[in-house]
Amino acid sequence: MTTQIRRHRSKQDPRTPQLEWDAAMCLAATEYERVADQLAQLSPAQWSSPTDCPDWDVRAMAGHILGMIQMIASMPEMIRQQLSAKHRAKRDGSVLIDALTALQVEKNAHLSTDELVQQVRRLAPKAVKARRRAPGLMRRQTMPDQDEWWTMGYLFDVILTRDPFLHRVDIARATGVPLVATAEHEGAIIDDAVAEWASRHGAAYALELTGPAGGHWERGVGEHLTMDALEFCRALSGRAPVHGLLRTQVPF
Repeated sequence: MTTQIRRHRSKQDPRTPQLEWDAAMCLAATEYERVADQLAQLSPAQWSSPTDCPDWDVRAMAGHILGMIQMIASMPEMIRQQLSAKHRAKRDGSVLIDALTALQVEKNAHLSTDELVQQVRRLAPKAVKARRRAPGLMRRQTMPDQDEWWTMGYLFDVILTRDPFLHRVDIARATGVPLVATAEHEGAIIDDAVAEWASRHGAAYALELTGPAGGHWERGVGEHLTMDALEFCRALSGRAPVHGLLRTQVPF
């Protein structure tokens, strides 16, 4: 049996993005486009389909995705959301990220589905622009996440793209709408997640991921894993049963 290995990063050793900055911004722009395109395909009945995220149907999940875009696209909106989430978390004794996402869902609950898709399309370029223009001082600032620290650069370049990507996987599973997956886009996101997963567990491994976004990775002679690329991401995010090195999770 393989024992989970997880590095606990201190505030002095925060997680930083490993993607090239320009590549990360291209992935961000494409991901937002694919989110909007996917949502635009949904039928009225599919918006109410339950997802793998407890208490969220597709409509609620889309409200969260839009809420995150709204937060990044506008500094005043970012401040408003952060302050409201901190107040709610303190009041309810909840985790900050849970309070934030709940507020985002509530904020956008009044929109029609057409309005929601239109806002994603309208604000996504502003969100990418804000992420691209984040100054170095802001990118170097740190933030806590459970038992480790992240730089804001890691949030802007990595997490804010992984999050809508995995929610697209959630929505595809919930509705049956085919997920667009290519080596150039989804494959690049998954490659970065594999690299981070390998750095977190530190063990020898051989990984074969199938599907258009898959590939082969290995280091030394160790545990061998073969699985669908999208299921690999679901496993690392805690959405699927795991064993061995898959117990080492990666944030999405």
